[in-house]
Amino acid sequence: MDRIQYAQYDVIIIGAGPGGIFSAYELVKKRPELKIAVFESGNPLEKRKCPIDGKKVKSCIKCKPCAIMNGFGGAGAFSDGKYNITNDFGGTLYEYIGKEKALELMKYVDDINVSYGGAQTKMYSTAGSEFKKICMQNKLKLLDASVRHLGTDINYVVLGKLYDDLKDKVEFKFRTPVDRIEITDNGYRVLAGEETAECRQCIISVGRSGSKWMERICGELQIPTKSNRVDIGVRVELPAVIFSHLTDQLYESKIVYRTEKFEDNVRTFCMNPNGIVVNENTNGIVTVNGHSFEDPAMKTENTNFALLVAKHFSEPFKDSNGYGESIARLSNMLGGGVIVQRFGDLERGRRSTRSRIEEGLVQPTLAATPGDLSLVLPKRILDGIIEMIYALDKIAPGTANDDTLLYGVEVKFYNMEVELNNRLETIYKGLYVIGDGSGVTHSLSHASASGVYVADVIADEMTS
Repeated sequence: MDRIQYAQYDVIIIGAGPGGIFSAYELVKKRPELKIAVFESGNPLEKRKCPIDGKKVKSCIKCKPCAIMNGFGGAGAFSDGKYNITNDFGGTLYEYIGKEKALELMKYVDDINVSYGGAQTKMYSTAGSEFKKICMQNKLKLLDASVRHLGTDINYVVLGKLYDDLKDKVEFKFRTPVDRIEITDNGYRVLAGEETAECRQCIISVGRSGSKWMERICGELQIPTKSNRVDIGVRVELPAVIFSHLTDQLYESKIVYRTEKFEDNVRTFCMNPNGIVVNENTNGIVTVNGHSFEDPAMKTENTNFALLVAKHFSEPFKDSNGYGESIARLSNMLGGGVIVQRFGDLERGRRSTRSRIEEGLVQPTLAATPGDLSLVLPKRILDGIIEMIYALDKIAPGTANDDTLLYGVEVKFYNMEVELNNRLETIYKGLYVIGDGSGVTHSLSHASASGVYVADVIADEMTS
């Protein structure tokens, strides 16, 4: 019987998020003769449209695939476009490739973003900030970072230009989710619906939304993994002027607080000055996130940020993501999606009502269901968030005002950590896992840097 002939590629990239995009970019730059394909479950950038318009469609209708989470640019396409250049947070890439190399690659990614449309955006830094001392005096820790803020709008422009540059050099296969990966004598076979392709080297970059898929693939190929954490909390929305002294200088301040009651770490995450709160759909579960824009016409009078508590389980329970999913599902069950509550109502032990929110000083930017977060979040997590709000109130008076809005739940799902070597390669030679799907990176900058790193590894060793 004749051997079946499949489409042949030098490199197949699974996922067109930041890691996949920068892998493709670097491979094209270093080895333009290579034949490269990118399989992506979502749509091209211009076809990624969330149906929520605030009028006809007011809440998540659970599209498949979710336009916010999937497609060219990955979950980062409609994010705030913050590239944090630091080893202090955003992942543990430095543990695999070294701290200097990790920072070098993050700066390289920043140079690319600037050259593809981000030249007018600002780089912020905590270096020399007086806020480090102010935070320490109030039992808070301000983490070090340089932050390039593209904004959701400029981030979209940068991604569009990158795609225009790559589309004729790389074969993109959109709306083509990969079902299975098989090992062959000469590399790997990728099966996606009716399409089958083979390659010498395969890069997996499926992001957080691909967590369940990644878990299944690792099980089928017997790739060792270990459980990771899950971050659970709320998104805070308040008048922008309350945090303006911080955001004007730092834009995003990553602040950590250790609670007195349980000694848990609570941290701020994804700060969006003059931004909006948005829905997010992960594996059919509706959670909350935030965006902001560079265009002054799109700015609001509010700032939003997440307050998250990390939970990491070991024995006998290891399913951190399952724990986070169960809490998010409870929120969806009680509120039909995301719940919003005034901080004053939470402190008084009563649910918020639409009239109390409308009468308040903070006008919500997301149409969420007024409710009671104490019926959703575990007491230990909620106690930590309340402690953190009062701690932040000392450096940003007004944070603990009654009308401050809390949206729940916000959950950051981390893929289980895939066992990788210092080339970000699995136990199989030529099969790499990068980006947030690896459990190693948790940010745009780290994911992008991991893509460049693996592309350089492949470019250096492949012969044409």
